[in-house]
Amino acid sequence: MTEDTSVWGIADVSSGKGKSDENFPVGSVLISKQLRPHVHAYYAYARVIDDIADSTTLAPADKIARLDAMEEVLHGQRDPIDRADALSASRLRASLLQTGVPFDTATDLLIAFRDDSRGRTYETWEDLLHYCRYSANPVGRYLICLHGESPSAFGPSDALCTSLQILNHLQDCAGDLAELHRCYVPAGLMRLAGTTQDDLRAGRLSPAMRRVFNTMLDGVDALNRHAAALPAHIHDRRFRMECAAIVTLAERLTLRLRREDPLAGRVALRRTDAMHAAFAALRTWR
Repeated sequence: MTEDTSVWGIADVSSGKGKSDENFPVGSVLISKQLRPHVHAYYAYARVIDDIADSTTLAPADKIARLDAMEEVLHGQRDPIDRADALSASRLRASLLQTGVPFDTATDLLIAFRDDSRGRTYETWEDLLHYCRYSANPVGRYLICLHGESPSAFGPSDALCTSLQILNHLQDCAGDLAELHRCYVPAGLMRLAGTTQDDLRAGRLSPAMRRVFNTMLDGVDALNRHAAALPAHIHDRRFRMECAAIVTLAERLTLRLRREDPLAGRVALRRTDAMHAAFAALRTWR
């Protein structure tokens, strides 16, 4: 087992983000009390590797080295030493071994965060979907496997997770570009509409950029329609209610992003959206 500590460095990679910064429930009360600690271990690990990729103090090569070290800890190939980031991978390793959830639900995330660390750009909608396959879809698959649900749920779960990821990109597009020099709006769609990344710095959506966003939201609508089947695939009542609520929140946020301008101010879910989600969850109670 490797004990080299130099890869961890001394840079603080914490973004300060937490569960309150998420649009959607993370390990909510609908998840059974027995499984909640495992969900929290997964979330803590995902937050750490996200923070590494989003660090403004680490160089790209250092980010990738630290992500590689996290993977080695996850596989038991490196001593986690006494660091919170490394220990999160060690704790998740113990959780995965205990529950039998596949390790690729954790390691696939690293593929996307390495891309983020390199500053990858996206030319097409399909390129963005491929990124979401690794940045978002493993989260849903983790929860499905943790609950012992059927792999038949993977398809609609992937659609929901991809939808949530793209919605988050649209909410944060100006900040991602300004702070991280990162853009998830496909370059080909912008060229087709006659606009560029510069329009994302304008403080409001231009008509051309609105067309790009609407095209992306059309794709999200298709994902949401596929995701709507997810609750029917879930046998665990509490988890089924959670899925129904999140599907509804994705649909509500999609509508808000069509009507509001994420460059002028953050487009966020509201209390009425939470009420619709609660009603959707209750409808699946049986």
